[in-house]
Amino acid sequence: MARHAVIGLGKFGTTVAKILAESGMDVIAIDKNQDLIDEIAPYVTSAICMDATNESALRTQSLAEADAVILGIGSSIQESILCAAILKKIGVGIVYAKVDNHLHGRIMELIGVQHILLPEEIVGTQLAKTLTSKNVLEYVSLSSGHVMMEMIAPKEFVGKTLLELALPAKSKVNIVAIKYDSFSVSEEGKNIVEKKFNDMPGANDIIKEGDILTLMGSKGNIDKLIYKTGKRREK
Repeated sequence: MARHAVIGLGKFGTTVAKILAESGMDVIAIDKNQDLIDEIAPYVTSAICMDATNESALRTQSLAEADAVILGIGSSIQESILCAAILKKIGVGIVYAKVDNHLHGRIMELIGVQHILLPEEIVGTQLAKTLTSKNVLEYVSLSSGHVMMEMIAPKEFVGKTLLELALPAKSKVNIVAIKYDSFSVSEEGKNIVEKKFNDMPGANDIIKEGDILTLMGSKGNIDKLIYKTGKRREK
């Protein structure tokens, strides 16, 4: 079972902790506010009241063994940076950090934090891309400069194989997964529609109407694809 730690239980941290727990993951929630710990306790594996800028205290939680640590401290940039530095010092491999601004994020990157999250920018970007194209369902910027996007298969993709689309060659964008409807009949003769996930699509897989594609590529190439498919749809 995946094991994650969430440090800082504001709205961001609490939301992440609950969703991870609901997904069946082992979650450790940490905050120095006992009231917030009491509120999250019923939802997570363990809830611990401690000062996350205390290195000795953090070491007791074996966080270096976690699959990832999500740093959501929002009350103090200084505390956020200090906690991140301690996490890297004690050997935590993967850290996701919520930051308040780009300077905060840049400092985190210098410390060695791999994944920087600026919630307001993420939400604003996703909203703008969704309004730009009704096909776009999710648009997530990664700290590497790439984008992962989920979109309803454009009309011009339907009926074609991945080989025929040739997106890696033509658009420098890869389809990394396809969510599709699977139809079957129950023993009682009822029609059943299930959402299934093809996370290893092959060259001969055919795109069908209503398929939801997960694509990945550089921001520039993803944005070009959104523009091209959106313009074709309007004609």
